[in-house]
Amino acid sequence: MTRKLISRLPAVAAIWFATACALPAAELKAAVEKPNIIFILADDLGLDGVGCCGSDVYKKQTPNIDALAKTGTRFEACYSTPLCGPSRCLLMTGRYAFRTGGITNQSWRQGGPGAKSKDEYPIARLLKENGYATCQTGKWRQIGETPKDWGFDEYCTDGTASGWYWKKNYIKNGQTVNSEKEVYCPDIVHNFAIDFINRNKEKPFFIYYATHLVHLPMERTPDSKPGTKDEKTLYADNLAYMDKQVGLVVKELERLKLREKTLIVFSGDNGTAAKFPTTVDGKAISGHKGQMLEGGSRVPLIVNWPGVTPPGKVLKDLVDFSDMYPTFADIAGAKVPTNLTFDGQSYAPQVRGEAGKPREWVYVQLGDKWYVRSAGWKLTQSGELFAMKDAPFVEKPAAADTADARAAREKLQTVLDNLKPAGGKVDKP
Repeated sequence: MTRKLISRLPAVAAIWFATACALPAAELKAAVEKPNIIFILADDLGLDGVGCCGSDVYKKQTPNIDALAKTGTRFEACYSTPLCGPSRCLLMTGRYAFRTGGITNQSWRQGGPGAKSKDEYPIARLLKENGYATCQTGKWRQIGETPKDWGFDEYCTDGTASGWYWKKNYIKNGQTVNSEKEVYCPDIVHNFAIDFINRNKEKPFFIYYATHLVHLPMERTPDSKPGTKDEKTLYADNLAYMDKQVGLVVKELERLKLREKTLIVFSGDNGTAAKFPTTVDGKAISGHKGQMLEGGSRVPLIVNWPGVTPPGKVLKDLVDFSDMYPTFADIAGAKVPTNLTFDGQSYAPQVRGEAGKPREWVYVQLGDKWYVRSAGWKLTQSGELFAMKDAPFVEKPAAADTADARAAREKLQTVLDNLKPAGGKVDKP
């Protein structure tokens, strides 16, 4: 790498340079200027399902995800919403639920307040306008309309029948594809992503890869032993299969010599389902999917971009799902629109190994309940204050008469007063 090239790059940690110097100058410059972005979203995957996040039970099921963390950066405090619909709406819009109406599952139904693409500036549309080929593959239900309406050039998602694993139909670019025998839909949506990568390898692309794994019902995978019916065994199989597909994405990028040009972001749409919570480092997480507790919303977040993200780094910086929008825009060199109020804060500096300006709080909403959370405290819509020193395992009601609690309450209440979620869009009865 020449000094001239180094002078044009952002300042990052020394470890960045050590890795980056091994790359050809032209390839590195292209990667830094406009990289590919692949956002892999697991379904119902909390911290207790991932080895690198401290899972006690599933240490062996996630070697490829763990490898992304080992060679990239892991965030310990990322917050989605407790259900998939509002999480996915937040990802597409970068705006909190009370602004868009995407406050719970099925909010998009006819007559409901769910977000409409015409009223938003979807991230796929923004990236498409900035030179990216855009692809959605996997789960889409709970947002409404079609991925094309939301700015995706191509998409592959649920078919017309119920369920989403073994089926005889699925939808590809608006057309129902029928099969004489059952196909495994996670393979269909995975192959669609791989094909899209191959057809768009000469230009930057954005892929929203929303796997259905590991959502109920727990069904066999192509790798499961014949006759397996135990749900916990099948859950482990589903985790392992999802991890296998993550590894295949990485392998394909390496084969095409695109790995250094591609940012991979891995996360989960909400916490672990109530049937399957286990422990992290010997302790149970507070709550699970659907609850306004740590286990409902605290999810894995791993970013990996060879030569850019510091390998093996673990950050305690607060992140919530509204941050994906400005981060992807920042990485792509796109400007966030100014005609709407966006809530996210870019963590692209942290992706590059810089300190950035971490959030002081995150906001979580589900239906008519919400909370704002700082590193040490949590304040709910009903005024309950919790001390979060031992989170995600313990959420302790705070003593009202301490100076620290009073200061925390005042600070977090100011955040809620500024946001004004009670005056936003709500579901009709």
